[in-house]
Amino acid sequence: MNVVQGIAAALTPLGLLWTVLIIGVATFLHELAHYALARRQGVAVHSFSVGMGPVLLRRQWRGTEWRLSLLPIGGYVEIDGMAPEEDGQGSYRQPTRGFAALPVWGKVAILLAGPLTNLLVAIGLMTVSFSSQGVAVPDRARIEEVVPGSRAQTLDLRVGDVITAIDGQDIPETAQVGGRTVAGWEGVRDVLTKAGPHTFTVQRDGQSRDVRFDWSPTVGGQKQLLGIRYAPDVQPVSVGAAFVRAWQVTGEAVPQVIRSFAGLFQRFFTLDLSRDENVSGPIGTAEIVSRAAAVSPWALVQVAILLNLSLAFFNLIPIPGLDGGRIVLALVGALRGRPLTFQQEQAINFAGFAFVMLLMAFVVVRDVSRFF
Repeated sequence: MNVVQGIAAALTPLGLLWTVLIIGVATFLHELAHYALARRQGVAVHSFSVGMGPVLLRRQWRGTEWRLSLLPIGGYVEIDGMAPEEDGQGSYRQPTRGFAALPVWGKVAILLAGPLTNLLVAIGLMTVSFSSQGVAVPDRARIEEVVPGSRAQTLDLRVGDVITAIDGQDIPETAQVGGRTVAGWEGVRDVLTKAGPHTFTVQRDGQSRDVRFDWSPTVGGQKQLLGIRYAPDVQPVSVGAAFVRAWQVTGEAVPQVIRSFAGLFQRFFTLDLSRDENVSGPIGTAEIVSRAAAVSPWALVQVAILLNLSLAFFNLIPIPGLDGGRIVLALVGALRGRPLTFQQEQAINFAGFAFVMLLMAFVVVRDVSRFF
């Protein structure tokens, strides 16, 4: 199988369609927030594009040219006073109107609007998901499948049983597995790496019972499997509790996102093309969406949550060219009492833009390299 066949096998037409829709909507809302905050402060917006590249359709409305562009992922808004302006002699200079004339808080409000909108979209989707599907409980593992004829079946473990304790110890909220900190329910597999007598305390129909068994990880040189598939137990919650939990999950995601981006930068500077499950390129993202589309609509909602959170956090990285970098430049100008010169800002933005482009190219190359 060649590279093209490998990529085609990993993706599906429906998955590609959902990828375009999810990323397109997230980007559209991001740019719409920039647009709304600029117009709210009386700053003109020259153009608003859904998509990137060559313009397919355009229409003038409320002083803005609304565009539909060829490439279906991404978008942009052209806000007056953000780009350099001509001085009438064929040269460019720092703008003095529109965005450039706003006080620092006005600039920061426009720049923060996009990432905050993606963050609020993610929190809203999580609230809907939690209130409809329930909230996962990290210290309880629910058995979702028992393999016929397996050791688990002979022990009378059943689908719907909830494991609450192992060897007389309650399952903790977090556990260490392979050097990683994971939710406690994921640590159930860890006990099956240790030979000897074990006890699962399970709840069934409101009653608690102990399931005792002797275990050996291998039998005759072959790895032994207990024969269950499990997931975190899920408990129903109110909309209010779901909203609170959504904020908690967002806060808990921040350290993980920081580690993921730090790992990406480290791989970028060392040209490490090894696969990283925490960061996906366009092909990896489409592959994830393809798998989610085959599972359920709620799996697609989970992907949309992750993409909106990723878009929010990535744009807040203080790299020139991104919203976070522009915020830093606006704050630096306010602290200096005057904005950076045209040459300084252009040089910084060019360097930041070049870095982001190289980073994106690296992610794509790494994404494709796993098919070789």
